[in-house]
Amino acid sequence: MSAGGTDRRARGKTGEVSVRKARRTDLERVIGIDATVTGIEKDDYWHSVFHRYGAGNRPERQFLVAECDGQVVGFVIGEVRDWEFGAPPCGGGFTIDVAPDHRLGGVATRLLQALCAAFRRSGVRKLRTILARDNTLILSFFRSQGMMTGPFMPLEMDLDA
Repeated sequence: MSAGGTDRRARGKTGEVSVRKARRTDLERVIGIDATVTGIEKDDYWHSVFHRYGAGNRPERQFLVAECDGQVVGFVIGEVRDWEFGAPPCGGGFTIDVAPDHRLGGVATRLLQALCAAFRRSGVRKLRTILARDNTLILSFFRSQGMMTGPFMPLEMDLDA
């Protein structure tokens, strides 16, 4: 079941994939997928993220999971960002991942579609994200979904001074 209450299904490697709101019981699998992909297990981080984005019923914050054969195989997280640096409200997607053995089956596409649908219900008409220049896998995915370079430029500085 998606955040909007309708089934959004894709074919996974072994069966039907559905997207729904994350539950606390999904965290073990989310942590496992993230650790498999990044090589770092971040239990405290993921519990904090769930508390901020998955607990409660705040439509401007979304933590969705993709499930196949009763197992979480992917997740996406985002929130509505209001008037940052004068920009109208937009959806900000900050994490999307799929278990490596369930990639190339439309799972990430379904997750992104469900996130966009939730943002639309909140009145948002634009999605933004930020990623590392050398992350060609996720860059290729977002480009395949119609995303392109936007009008904003990320800036950063070291705080070790």
